[in-house]
Amino acid sequence: MAINNLKWYVLRAISGKENKVKEYIESALVTSSLFREYISQVLIPTEKSYMLRNGKRVMKERNMLPGYVLVECNLTDECYPLLRNIPNVLGFLSDGKVNPKPVPVSQAEINKLVGSAEDVEKSIAMEDIFLVGEKVKVTDGPFNGFNGVVNEVMQDKQKLKVVVTIFDRQTPLELGFNQVAKE
Repeated sequence: MAINNLKWYVLRAISGKENKVKEYIESALVTSSLFREYISQVLIPTEKSYMLRNGKRVMKERNMLPGYVLVECNLTDECYPLLRNIPNVLGFLSDGKVNPKPVPVSQAEINKLVGSAEDVEKSIAMEDIFLVGEKVKVTDGPFNGFNGVVNEVMQDKQKLKVVVTIFDRQTPLELGFNQVAKE
């Protein structure tokens, strides 16, 4: 088994076909002992992004490196054509010289890619924390621009009950986390 000399390499794929390449390699790892001998794992770094769609907050996974697939393998003369001849693969990220050779990516760079995706997810979760009694400003909807105080936090629904003053009267509103900002 040649699995002891593993390094990360970058496969260039047709943009939009990264998941197909990953699925192909993962299914080949299950069915082919030749793939299992040289390839350990496949990774497409993604990040979660949130957007408003029809007034609701929608989560979408976005590819951090469009057109690239990370593969941890022992790149030998036998393994190179296995990966290079996968459908939708254009080649390896190389040193760009006359005889291009695939260049391994350092483990530190892989950790940065994987870590940055986790950091984005944590920062989104941290920004959504509201406390009862906290002053907020409405940033979306018909009450845009009004200031209020958080009366109740419904973490599971990602909604707040906010009391705003309209014409000298206290009016309760139910707003999504994405419709308010901390003052």
